Amino acid sequence: MTATITKPITAAPVARRRARSRRYAFGRVGLYVLAILITLFMLLPIYFIIISAFSPQAKIYAFPKALIPRSFSSETFSFFIHSTGVLASVRNSIVVGIGTLILSTVIGAPAGLALARFFFRGRGAFQLFILSTRAFPAVILAIPLAVTFINWNLYDTLLGVILVHTAFTLPTTILVMSSVFVSIPHDLEEAALTLGCTPFAAFWRILLPLSLPGMAATAIFAFVGSWNEVFAATILTVKNRTLPAQVLASLNSAQLPYKFAGGFALVIPSLVFIFIMRRYLFNMWGRVVR
Repeated sequence: MTATITKPITAAPVARRRARSRRYAFGRVGLYVLAILITLFMLLPIYFIIISAFSPQAKIYAFPKALIPRSFSSETFSFFIHSTGVLASVRNSIVVGIGTLILSTVIGAPAGLALARFFFRGRGAFQLFILSTRAFPAVILAIPLAVTFINWNLYDTLLGVILVHTAFTLPTTILVMSSVFVSIPHDLEEAALTLGCTPFAAFWRILLPLSLPGMAATAIFAFVGSWNEVFAATILTVKNRTLPAQVLASLNSAQLPYKFAGGFALVIPSLVFIFIMRRYLFNMWGRVVR
């Protein structure tokens, strides 16, 4: 019989493992604390805007601001809603946001598919060129755009604002959709073609359903970007202003309750739209939401 020699277990490796476990636990706790602090830093201003928008006007000027208000009132928000031009500007913002969403998706999805499926000389440079269009400040383009839109009879129209917002969001839409289509296996499309589908049918039945999470992400970006955009809407409109342009034009002469209610009206629709589209984003990350 052969005897097996076993080495005695020393306390040093066990102590090192315990030390590593404690450091890992402290690191996780620190990460969670940092995430909570960043979340509070982002949510506290929104929270104070919401409670100020639904507080009596006399309570708005109170300092310090109470974290939990004792009374609520629609006086402030009603004052904002019944202000001149607010309801019309809300309608204009919704029309412009939806129009920008549809137009950027209709143009950006085929362009992203072409970049993902076709290889040609200068493809990488072309992608960089698309992204570089976002490097031009809108201030430089303000006067040429205004003059051009006046000559084309698009000045002070919602269509003109939709075109400008589409131009702002289209580069990101194309690149995001291109990365989405690259992640979809090309074998699925080829299998559909061999089973009798036309290229359009393969796109409609295979690629489009699989790319819906990416389209949802680009739709959120397009709508929120259009809803919050203020510079082009201010320069290119006079009467048909969107909500951010209307609020900006009235800030200097408006009272403080109007500003809080305006901030609430600008923030909440974007959050509602993101909440509606969240199921597609979660599906993109492998979580099914009903």
